[in-house]
Amino acid sequence: MPHIVAANDFSTRSQRALRRAGLLAAQIGANLTLVSVIDDDQPQNIVEIERSEAEKFLNEQIAALKELRGVSCRAVTVTGEAFEGILKVAKEVSCDLIVMGSHRKQVLRDVFIGTTIERVIRTGAYPVLMVNTPAEKPYDRVVAAVDLSPTSARAVKSAQSLHLLDNADVTLLHAFLAPGQGKMYVANASKIEIDAYIEDERERVSAELAAFRMRHGLTDAAWRPRIVEGGPYESIERVATRERPDLVVIGTHGRSMLVKTLIGSVADQVLRSLDVDILAVPPAR
Repeated sequence: MPHIVAANDFSTRSQRALRRAGLLAAQIGANLTLVSVIDDDQPQNIVEIERSEAEKFLNEQIAALKELRGVSCRAVTVTGEAFEGILKVAKEVSCDLIVMGSHRKQVLRDVFIGTTIERVIRTGAYPVLMVNTPAEKPYDRVVAAVDLSPTSARAVKSAQSLHLLDNADVTLLHAFLAPGQGKMYVANASKIEIDAYIEDERERVSAELAAFRMRHGLTDAAWRPRIVEGGPYESIERVATRERPDLVVIGTHGRSMLVKTLIGSVADQVLRSLDVDILAVPPAR
């Protein structure tokens, strides 16, 4: 039976995540574990008081939320760093998905040490659903960003296995850049010549996407491929702004903390910027 872990810090953001986790658990028949992490860098008596209060509130939520009715739920509290506690529980229950609320935007803190959700994604081995919007119904419109890598194929397969794509309008989005376009501008090529070159590149990339889908078994005929010229993040943002999907699916690539801090990644930008639910799936470990 699938197992979902929902992190709860008792904020409005995590309340949304808990409701979405309940809807998903009911939809796929999953067990659901609610976890709250208590900061242990304080006197032990305070830790115990906060732990007792957290357990009480978690159980009150299980009893009160309509999305949790009929779902097999349990509440767990652990102490320590938030991301470590969440991953500890996820490992103990062999979870299939971690559900979390969106993070507060704290620019300097985010740049230097990352948010809890980013640390869960970066150091864990589990798909993570970041919930930004109210949970009212299953996802209707999904954009899955694919860069033709095994990681992006794994992300789409994970969304499929978690039934996040069931009965949804799914777009497989692939962004491309035409590398010779700049040189053609410098050489004073005509607009007709440049447009023809870009169209040739689009056809080549379209064939690569078709081969990628066949290679990885992403052959559902209802999934619509969409080829967009531009950078990866800019293309995802543009499509998400125009089409207003309920969910964006993206694979993450393992990178060092230093590289991620200095450069960032497409997944980082998506997580930090888009006001939409996002499923982030790490590479196989």
